[in-house]
Amino acid sequence: MAGISLLLDLAKRNPGFSASARSIHAHTLLSAAAAASAAAASFAAGRPLSSRFLFGDGGFSVAYCDAGAAAIWDESRTPPTSLYKDSLEFSTKEYNLEVKPIFSAFLPKNLAMTSLRSFLLFYLPLLEPKNLSEEEDEPLEPVQEAPVDLVTPFHNSIKQIIRETAVVTTRRVLERVAVHYVSRRTAWKLLKDASRSAKRKAARGMPTIFYIYSVGKTTIKAQVLGVAASWVVQAIIDVYRSFIKKSSDEIEEIELKEKFKQFRKKMHATTIKCGASLVCASIGAGIGALIHPSTGQWIGCTVGDFAGPIAAVILIEKFQLEL
Repeated sequence: MAGISLLLDLAKRNPGFSASARSIHAHTLLSAAAAASAAAASFAAGRPLSSRFLFGDGGFSVAYCDAGAAAIWDESRTPPTSLYKDSLEFSTKEYNLEVKPIFSAFLPKNLAMTSLRSFLLFYLPLLEPKNLSEEEDEPLEPVQEAPVDLVTPFHNSIKQIIRETAVVTTRRVLERVAVHYVSRRTAWKLLKDASRSAKRKAARGMPTIFYIYSVGKTTIKAQVLGVAASWVVQAIIDVYRSFIKKSSDEIEEIELKEKFKQFRKKMHATTIKCGASLVCASIGAGIGALIHPSTGQWIGCTVGDFAGPIAAVILIEKFQLEL
């Protein structure tokens, strides 16, 4: 009680103490600790020097700061309000998946194009004229020409039609597997239309090298499912020919180990052809896109897809590589 009465007596004698306390309590931003420090400072300042050796400083450490000073903001560094308005206009990218019907290969238009392409592939070689050599320009005896076989090309055309429709249907199945089991962004890249993508990239004004690289990369992603479907169908055909189908030309039965060896060679050759088809298709699409973004990309991709396996076979035969 004596201590409290002493503090009250000092507060009455020192008017600066009461004024400081009122200003501290009026300032709402100062904390209780800051108010206590200011009161201690006023109390110590109002105590005469002659009595400090007796009472001491009260055990308070006083520090002065500019906590109550007004803050000065640099308006030039304040972000403009238009930045926030513009940021609200942007939205996340949407990946629209365009999944085609699973039996799209059997639609009248697609089936007619596949049939026409298959028949032309096997019947056009029959229309090539036979060139006589210099010694046979004037034959002494008339040679009877063998009748043209039209049945075998027909059978081959039917097999080609079945194979192409199986590849397209397998691709549609793989597309649905990709939609359900991979991320939406990855599935969108696998199902993307490479021709329209090349047209959009051409409108951005990219450098030539970067444009070719970008179109080629997009074409590889868009062709992966088609090449994988072709590989699966060819693998099924090789399994049938190697282990199920019985050839009448073989006199002796081939051992199972030898069948596996032949099947392995066929699968290696199929894998190399599919890889070459994918790489050459991307290169052809990148080069063709320089001529025309949409049509040129499609033509270059088709030519590369057809020329890739042929180039792979030629290189294997030239360097006599063992599969």
